[in-house]
Amino acid sequence: MIVSWNTTNACNMYCDHCYRDSGSIAAEELTTAEAKTMLEQIARAGFQIMIFSGGEPLLRTDIFKLVAYARELGLKPVLGTNGTLLTSKTVNELKDAGAMGMGISLDSLDSEKHDSLRRTAGAWQGAVQGMRNCRQLGLPFQLHTTVMEWNSSEMEKLTDFATHEGARAHHIFFLVPTGRAVSIEVKSLRAEAYEELIARIMKKQQAVDIELKPTCAPQFMRIAKQMGMELRFSRGCLAGTAYCIVNPSGQVQPCAYLDVPLGDVRHTPFDQIWRDNDVLNKLRSLDYKGKCGSCNFKKYCGGCRARAAYYHGGDYMAEEPWCPYPGRKGDC
Repeated sequence: MIVSWNTTNACNMYCDHCYRDSGSIAAEELTTAEAKTMLEQIARAGFQIMIFSGGEPLLRTDIFKLVAYARELGLKPVLGTNGTLLTSKTVNELKDAGAMGMGISLDSLDSEKHDSLRRTAGAWQGAVQGMRNCRQLGLPFQLHTTVMEWNSSEMEKLTDFATHEGARAHHIFFLVPTGRAVSIEVKSLRAEAYEELIARIMKKQQAVDIELKPTCAPQFMRIAKQMGMELRFSRGCLAGTAYCIVNPSGQVQPCAYLDVPLGDVRHTPFDQIWRDNDVLNKLRSLDYKGKCGSCNFKKYCGGCRARAAYYHGGDYMAEEPWCPYPGRKGDC
């Protein structure tokens, strides 16, 4: 199971697609002591992978202490970062603290396009240098790419770049309109393009050794099965079933893109929220509406619950709007 904590809302960039609307520190962000208590509760709940994200997690002055504490608790700490702050010194400190990997964002092979999306000159070069510092010093990393209409043609070449730079994986995030990304919703892929790109990614997976994973495109599980592929993943959408997030102020959500507050870890222990919350238990029921409810792949896919909510007035159990597959009953 995986949990992501948005450690801070502070960021050294102001990306157009940021689901957290990051930039400045949020009010009442968790203190070091509060974060340690939350990490204890996360470990108690049975989670394995602890993602420290943001904002930009490397802007937290206590990040090394918290990574070390997570490792001490038996969690596997990894970071989601824009990569620009991964100096050689920082990489060594992260390794010493017990960090097990970095997810570094790179959205285009064209540095100007990447920098424009992130509204920061030098963002591309900083991310690539961060990757190279990780590789040189032996800290595993993977590429994270947010895909939209304008960069969808680059995915295979970005995978080749990831392989060349020594990445362990390339995770491709399909845009979900939440946070600042609402303003660029028109740039998200629609049904046919959405399906076609997932199929291209699965075909590319057959040709490369590193792991490729479409994220917020859970139909990749169906497509992989239709192509006769065996993946290490058991399910597409993990929201509320094997994944959730905690925002900078301690509010738990089913996923980063489904902004439904479930409880505050300052007042209710994380493990209690994870076990007892009604929204989470509803998500675990798989009692979806529309095509998703009758689809013979629903236990493997699940549809994107956040995208369902956005396009169906907040109904996170509605059908996935961009899936062209005609859901039906029966065995796979």
